Amino acid sequence: MPQATPRTIEGDLSARELRIACVAARFNEFVVEPLLRGALDALARHGIDEGRVDVVRVPGAFEIPIVVRKLAASTRYDALIALGAVIRGDTPHFDYVAGECAAGLARVALETGVPVAFGVLTTDTVDQALDRAGGKAGNKGADAALTAIEMATLLRKIES
Repeated sequence: MPQATPRTIEGDLSARELRIACVAARFNEFVVEPLLRGALDALARHGIDEGRVDVVRVPGAFEIPIVVRKLAASTRYDALIALGAVIRGDTPHFDYVAGECAAGLARVALETGVPVAFGVLTTDTVDQALDRAGGKAGNKGADAALTAIEMATLLRKIES
């Protein structure tokens, strides 16, 4: 008797019918703005109409989770993209901000069921951050946008 193969469910990269919000920190704006441009470009290249994308500005990375939570609870969005940059300094401030931001965003996704793509850079140096915001290491904002699209389409497939 032939063995049945498992069914595979995967998201795709068609953003045409999605509604997405990007939450972008103003702190370290010289890094975050290229991340935002990368995310918006990736969304456009994958078919989303710019009228279906909202950009919400917050003071810094620490403030991202509460705004993401409010947006997720609104049920207006298929996915959310968190964009920020936390660069290590001489104090433990980095550890608190980066850790709380990541934990808060994970909680929002789990509690609401709305995918939250993590595009918050946590680097040791400014050069590392710039490398990940369109430099040598690509654009992590664009990567986060692709993750948001794939997760939103995957959850739609699972629900249908």
